[in-house]
Amino acid sequence: MADKKTIAVVGATGAQGGGLVRALIHGSHSGFAARALTRHPQSDKGKALAAQGVEVVAADLDDGASLARAFTGCYGVFCLTNFWEHFSPEKELAQAGNMAQAAKAAGVQHVVWSTLEDTRRWVPLSDPRMPTLMGKYKVPHFDAKGEADVLFAKAGVPTTLLLTSFYWDNLIHFGMGPKKGPDGHLVFALPMGDKKLPGIAAEDIGKCCLGLFLRGRDFIGKTVGIVGEHLTGAEMAAAMTAAFGKPVRYQAMSFDAYRRLGFPGADDLGNMFQFKHDFNEAFCGVRDLALSRSLNPALQTFAQWLAANRARIPLE
Repeated sequence: MADKKTIAVVGATGAQGGGLVRALIHGSHSGFAARALTRHPQSDKGKALAAQGVEVVAADLDDGASLARAFTGCYGVFCLTNFWEHFSPEKELAQAGNMAQAAKAAGVQHVVWSTLEDTRRWVPLSDPRMPTLMGKYKVPHFDAKGEADVLFAKAGVPTTLLLTSFYWDNLIHFGMGPKKGPDGHLVFALPMGDKKLPGIAAEDIGKCCLGLFLRGRDFIGKTVGIVGEHLTGAEMAAAMTAAFGKPVRYQAMSFDAYRRLGFPGADDLGNMFQFKHDFNEAFCGVRDLALSRSLNPALQTFAQWLAANRARIPLE
């Protein structure tokens, strides 16, 4: 380990961070070692990482001093925030600022910040096409991350801004998979009309991140969008039909209908899908498939991901 550069991974027990830790563990020729950051090193997930030889350290995104300690001695840091844990854009902004300042204090040479678009650049708060949420956001879980991008620049840390895509894993964990309709047939409902939805396996995000760290000089100061495939709802339903061996029909929902579904964050996600639909060319255009595959040659297609995960998708 002594001859390897250390990458501190925020969210090491989650989807993106966990994928990067696994990529670092199994990337025997990467020249990097993982330092997993978690609030709870003694949790089952923390202990599981330690059992694999990963350095696990305690850090809290709300505690800048703990982050500075955790980043000390590291070549690189992977930074992200989890809106869905607290539903607070302001908390995301504060946490991003803490990470930026800690990376500067620790002299980190490369930060990869997992961010998203600030949709207010396209849809001002005065625009009535979609409702304003929480008083000053259109898509809160996007906007705060995009607003935080400048904090890394102001801190003067060498940063790559990473734009991710829709997790196909949402079909497993977020209740977005196909459901049985009144006629008993499976329906995949999504408010995307006939537009393409950039998607990716969550595990591949970590592998793409490793590619960014390996080629740091090429990407410091750049914005990089990653994707596994750009697919319409109908194309996703066709792939699921083939994977499940039973028909799956795509149903295009209205944005308002999605916003009214009533689960926590439904209005946020309804606005998100509307943004992706209404500005589809720009949203898809920045998420480059060829570049993503150059970062991660093992990048999965949706069909490949389905083949490995179809049994995990609940078919209600």
